[in-house]
Amino acid sequence: MELPEMESMATAIGVSVPVLRFLLCFVATIPVSFFHRFVPTSTGRHLYAAVMGGVLSYLSFGFSSNLHFFVPMLLGYASMVIYRPYCGIITFFIAFGYLIGCHVYYMSGDAWKEGGIDATGALMVVTLKIISCAINYQDGLLKEEDLREAQKKNRLLKLPSLLEYFGYCLCCGSHFAGPVYEMKDYLDWTERNGIWKSSEKGHPSPLGATLRSLLQAAFCMGLYLYLVPFYPLSRFSDPLYQEWGFFKRLSYQYMACFTARWKYYFIWSISESAVIISGLGFSGWTDSSPSKQRWDRAKNVDVLGVELAKSSVQLPLVWNIQVSTWLRHYVYERLVQNGKKAGFFQLLATQTISAVWHVLSLHETLTSYGSVYYVGTVIPIVLILLGKVIKPARPARSKARKEE
Repeated sequence: MELPEMESMATAIGVSVPVLRFLLCFVATIPVSFFHRFVPTSTGRHLYAAVMGGVLSYLSFGFSSNLHFFVPMLLGYASMVIYRPYCGIITFFIAFGYLIGCHVYYMSGDAWKEGGIDATGALMVVTLKIISCAINYQDGLLKEEDLREAQKKNRLLKLPSLLEYFGYCLCCGSHFAGPVYEMKDYLDWTERNGIWKSSEKGHPSPLGATLRSLLQAAFCMGLYLYLVPFYPLSRFSDPLYQEWGFFKRLSYQYMACFTARWKYYFIWSISESAVIISGLGFSGWTDSSPSKQRWDRAKNVDVLGVELAKSSVQLPLVWNIQVSTWLRHYVYERLVQNGKKAGFFQLLATQTISAVWHVLSLHETLTSYGSVYYVGTVIPIVLILLGKVIKPARPARSKARKEE
């Protein structure tokens, strides 16, 4: 239902009513997550997480779109119940296949450009949660000495209940934009075990960390709203853009991408605030004296780390951090056989899965990239080839060395 007040508000900030409705529900994950702290029992907390996540999804996307969450969720749970030895592999292909099918069917990229919104963005996060849960349950059958450290930490020895599973997947709307976290951590947090268990250090307070992430969100959104009228992505399809010279097109692409990044910084800062204020964002105490609280479990981006990165190698460590961690644990490392080192195949497979999970507007991407002659790819390839052909000069030996 669209109220007249929402239409005027949407017009005032320059978005469609569906996008405004999503943004309101997205910001509402912060108070919803805060009140999760006061639910008295673990069963009640699981129920609260699942119900409130479902309600926020319904208000954001409508009833029919939410059915897309339940299809892979139920199929993933069924695979864990029916065939545990291969439930992780089965769920991986089912969940990713369903996600790609939804992307193609709904053409999410076009919906966003036309001012609409659909549930496939949230489905991307749910997909990663479903797969990690099934794989960790499959790992519970393996011997501990055959597992990596991450597998030992996250493996599930018993099947989560359906209520626990739904609470994990939809927890207080955290599936809207992430971050992705493990079922083991969710269970420990909900049941007040592990680092969330009462200790002599007292109960960690999330208020300071929440305030910092909210201030970051406000700054990022303010800068984005200031820049986007000057550098909209829609200009790539404008005939005027094609009339510009190479360097003007290249500089515009740089500024348009720079501008777009602040929107993602805002989104991830809001989601980080919600997870922190719930308490789930707590990641332990430092070893310093006195000990300090750490709240980086929900951290999905390091803004300065991205903007000041010295090489592309550093970017996966500071951009979409939790998804990068997921890809490393559930794709990259699992393609490496015991006793062997990772190679080009493992890297290619990981990057391919990441690309297929996201790429929606291939034609427009290639058109805009082609307008600058693929310079971001051509130059690194040329430099690599030159490095193979032109060998660095050998350092001259000193005179004393020659005489010896």
